[in-house]
Amino acid sequence: MSLTVSNLSAGYDGTPILRDVDCTVEDGEIVGVVGRNGVGKTTLLKSVMGLLKPEAGAVQFNGEDVTAESADVHARSGIGYVPQGRDVFPGLSVEQNLLIGENIGAGEETLYDRVYEYFPILEERADQDAGTMSGGQQQMLAIGRALVGNPDLLLVDEPSEGVQPSIVQSITEDLTRINEELGTTILFVEQNLSVIQGLADRCYAMDHGRMVDELNGEALADRDQLEEYLVV
Repeated sequence: MSLTVSNLSAGYDGTPILRDVDCTVEDGEIVGVVGRNGVGKTTLLKSVMGLLKPEAGAVQFNGEDVTAESADVHARSGIGYVPQGRDVFPGLSVEQNLLIGENIGAGEETLYDRVYEYFPILEERADQDAGTMSGGQQQMLAIGRALVGNPDLLLVDEPSEGVQPSIVQSITEDLTRINEELGTTILFVEQNLSVIQGLADRCYAMDHGRMVDELNGEALADRDQLEEYLVV
């Protein structure tokens, strides 16, 4: 299930954010998008998910042009989305939040057992209101909600944001397991160096709405080179 973004331009209320963005994610890869705040990383994920209609260019998923399709069509085609800030439903229980993920997922098979295997705290607190959980637990819930519908591609926006370091490490390991054990392709946005290096097979670097570099191998392992794209 490959993703191809070609010459993509998008913005808000006439203000351009993305400018002629090209990137690809092959089946089974974990690809990161790095860059300072405000360079367009979240806008890219929203455009891929169908939450923002591009002004130009194309988004192809598994060989199909989905550029003009809505987010619910993207979800049913096999794309899961973990938004920045998690956006769990605070007044609903953990179980109810996961049920929402099932209802918008791609296939008939659901992955509750695997979600609870990766994030056992969600099963333990199934009846607890999501809004009373810690930031790290809510992030696990947001990932679980996207995963329960069995997506082929998982979009994850800033998984470390507002999460304590010990939980960040756990979430990084869980996303790696999800990729390896379920074959889920992952495209993620991140600014935490440890997460980037611990999770990504390769990375795109963004600046001013454009892709300016692609990092893999030695370049991805070089903290100083990565920091050039993260430090203001």
